[in-house]
Amino acid sequence: MHTLQHPRSVERLVAGRATSDGAGVKLVRVLTQELQRRLDPFLMLDAFGSDSRDDYIGGFPDHPHRGFETVTYMLEGRMRHRDSAGNEGLLTGGAVQWMTAGRGVIHSEMPEQDDGRMEGFQLWLNLPARDKMCPPWYRDIPPADVPEARAEGVTVRVIAGQALGVPGAMQREATAPTYLDLHLQAGARFVQELPDDHNAFVYVYRGEAAVGEVAVPRQRMAILANTPGADGVSLTAGPEGARAILVAGRPLREPIAQYGPFVMNTQEEIYRAVEDFRAGRLA
Repeated sequence: MHTLQHPRSVERLVAGRATSDGAGVKLVRVLTQELQRRLDPFLMLDAFGSDSRDDYIGGFPDHPHRGFETVTYMLEGRMRHRDSAGNEGLLTGGAVQWMTAGRGVIHSEMPEQDDGRMEGFQLWLNLPARDKMCPPWYRDIPPADVPEARAEGVTVRVIAGQALGVPGAMQREATAPTYLDLHLQAGARFVQELPDDHNAFVYVYRGEAAVGEVAVPRQRMAILANTPGADGVSLTAGPEGARAILVAGRPLREPIAQYGPFVMNTQEEIYRAVEDFRAGRLA
């Protein structure tokens, strides 16, 4: 495993905010709108997880998107996707759905189970201005198609980017995202090289991990400092092991205008998106 010369430190820890979305689905908004500038090109991260059907059974009925990509990663449960472009797919534990809303799509994400655990993440990844009105695009990535990389005490599911020399299921040129699901045994250490100009964070969802000397407890996001010359990040699992996602990407450094499910560059483009939705031009 590569040895870092200048590992990144933790700038701050974020607890996230409990909220609900869709038809009453309970979740934690880890990356909120206030952090969009700091964590550009990432717009939002929701973590959801419950054993109670009442917390998720309402699902996310038809709703529109324009101007960005959604990346849904399921840990447990079954969720059915349908959209106005004619795509349909079933997300199961370990699967990823990568959807480019582009110029616009209406979709639904509904539970296909009546009980049991539903757990996962949805990440919003911005599109550069030149691509915001591109045709909608969609890919279901079943669990077996998510590459895995291994080192001593470490298993990495490589959703996007690369880890330990293994390329991920997805690559994106403009934002060059890294999206890793890390499974660390007790005391195991994982090192990931990252460009120093990429914004990055770690979210621990099982156990506890240390980023450098800073302990990151369960259900906390560690925003990694952008230090010139830093070459990556080092994580070490606590005595019970840890599971965490590591997310990084190249900032777009473009204006962000958001109104709910529409993310564009100007207010005029937002008004147009709302008008197009009301006029049925997203369907």
